[in-house]
Amino acid sequence: MTVRDTMTTHDVLLKYYGYTSFRPAQETLIDALLAGRDVLGVMPTGAGKSICFQIPALMLGGATLVISPLISLMKDQVAQLRHGKVPAAFINSSLTAAQYREVLRRVAEGRYKIIYVAPERLETADFLRFSHETPISLVAVDEAHCVSQWGQDFRPSYLRIAKYIASLRERPAVGAFTATATAAVKKDIARLLGLRDPLSLTTGFDRPNLYFEVAKPKNKSKYFHELVAQRDGKCGIVYCATRKTVDAVCAELRRRGVSASRYHAGLEDVERRLNQDDFIQNRITVMVATNAFGMGIDKPDVRYVFHYNMPKNLEGYYQEAGRAGRDGAPSDCILLFSEEDIRTAEYLIKDSGSNAELSEKERRAVRRRDTERLDKMVRYCEIDGCLRSYILRYFGERQKGACGNCSNCNRPTWWRTIFSGHGKSLAK
Repeated sequence: MTVRDTMTTHDVLLKYYGYTSFRPAQETLIDALLAGRDVLGVMPTGAGKSICFQIPALMLGGATLVISPLISLMKDQVAQLRHGKVPAAFINSSLTAAQYREVLRRVAEGRYKIIYVAPERLETADFLRFSHETPISLVAVDEAHCVSQWGQDFRPSYLRIAKYIASLRERPAVGAFTATATAAVKKDIARLLGLRDPLSLTTGFDRPNLYFEVAKPKNKSKYFHELVAQRDGKCGIVYCATRKTVDAVCAELRRRGVSASRYHAGLEDVERRLNQDDFIQNRITVMVATNAFGMGIDKPDVRYVFHYNMPKNLEGYYQEAGRAGRDGAPSDCILLFSEEDIRTAEYLIKDSGSNAELSEKERRAVRRRDTERLDKMVRYCEIDGCLRSYILRYFGERQKGACGNCSNCNRPTWWRTIFSGHGKSLAK
């Protein structure tokens, strides 16, 4: 007997997640997957993408595979599921051979309903053998934009997913989910994952409770610490472009008496886990991090997200900024921009192009598209018009008039009259 035999989707939502109603689009996507139809869900950070495939996983017979790009993201998601009494596990390189075999055994016995797996695992002989012997009712592709060379995090391993699905004895429903995707990326996702007549839903990208600001201070450090001091005791995330900057900013915040910690890929796993837990459990108030932090973190009371450096693209920026105000309360997203940020971003783009997984042709294509995205990011930092409108247009939405909740819209008429077109800033 499956959960579906005895419970409705609303019953499952309440029992395992504690919610009494679905958010926009969730129920429609869930119903489609339960009916065996492929889906493509583009839902901004905080919109509840995971529930869209986790609830069908609990209600369908067999196992659900969730293909995810990051070990840390898998661990976070599985830990949250287990905390809610959902039978889940992950398969990645962090497991020993014995642990790996034990997970597969428990899945085959029906003791795990949801299995997070890295895309590289799909082509291994033992996993393919397991997949042919075990009923798989659903394949969910998380961070689906990774399949597209037009996406901000292209991963060649995602291109193998369609071949894996085609190799299964019985094709399951396939769900693709991402927080940010332009029209070109959405087309790529559907084509490269081999989605069949998918139900495609894009929920509104607008987050009205978020205030957006671009500041260009002459003294970035002084301005930044004033911003943090003004929000004393409030929960916030500070994103930096490099590990070195994370360490320096975190150390200075601590010196000033701020309860802060850090997160980046250069730290030991144990320290990253402890620091993340401290942040989630409110033992610290400020997390200083690279873009390695945040995926799978469902913390509703983040009151601000500051970007100490400009990100490489709007997709990454909006996903990171969207970790503020997930409870719907007013929250601030402030980007501190300097010309040096452009040079840092250009270096990071050049460095990422050395990915050994890519052919030389692919590396050139990725660098070219990353540079195009960087140009649009810089434009965001320099425009005098509505910041929210610029973001929404980038993702294919339109907003009429000023939003009234960004630094450009809130500037007085005399400022816009005098400085329009000159890229001036009132930041100190």
